[in-house]
Amino acid sequence: MTRILFAELTREESRTIARDGVLILPVGATEQHGPHLPVGTDSMGAEYVARAAAAALADRFPVAVAPTLWYGSSPHHLPFGGTMSLDAGTFLAVLMDLGRSLARASFRRLFIVNGHGGNHELIGIAARDLALEEGLEVAACSWWAMAHRDLASAGAADIGRLPGHAGAFESSLVLALDTALVREPRPHRPDWSSPLVGTVDAPVRIERPGSWEATDGFTDSPSKGTAELGRTFLRIGVDKLTEAVAGFYEESITD
Repeated sequence: MTRILFAELTREESRTIARDGVLILPVGATEQHGPHLPVGTDSMGAEYVARAAAAALADRFPVAVAPTLWYGSSPHHLPFGGTMSLDAGTFLAVLMDLGRSLARASFRRLFIVNGHGGNHELIGIAARDLALEEGLEVAACSWWAMAHRDLASAGAADIGRLPGHAGAFESSLVLALDTALVREPRPHRPDWSSPLVGTVDAPVRIERPGSWEATDGFTDSPSKGTAELGRTFLRIGVDKLTEAVAGFYEESITD
């Protein structure tokens, strides 16, 4: 039996991953997702795609998934309640400390998989600095950003914002993971009526005071989300991540 969860490995077994494989670290957030989705939505998505990708790769090279970091940089959600946020500097420091721990344990390759928009820039900084300071090979991505084009083609761009926040896209994901976690009836909002909020895929990043509060905690109508769409979106995310982790391993400069 091939174990892919780092928490289930012994220290001896972890050395195979350290020396010859890739450790995947899912990161997310614990933050409000409107009145209808669980506060762990971002972490659940990142954890799912990370574990599924690792399972798909386990017969090709050593790979394991670290325990998910369920806390991220979410200060913009604090006014709503239901949010446990790390300061951006603290979140970055946590990633750096974890990376340093891995480097000290002779790990060579780390792949950070993010599920929360507020972490997007920070994981890139951590990847750069860990490579420079610790000699680790580090890859970092927000899984939905990496798969953006395919997700849009599969219908995500037709039902709401991609990724948006607690809207149709994320409602679809949670419905696919566990239907019981989505509280019904879901709130409704007329198409595209929410105020503009910052998005990670926009060519210009715009943030305005009070913009998040004006959304009431969700950016588009979650009522358009379905479990069927969610399964499609997750499959696309898993496929893209599997391809990315394999490429990261195969193009490694570490012997």
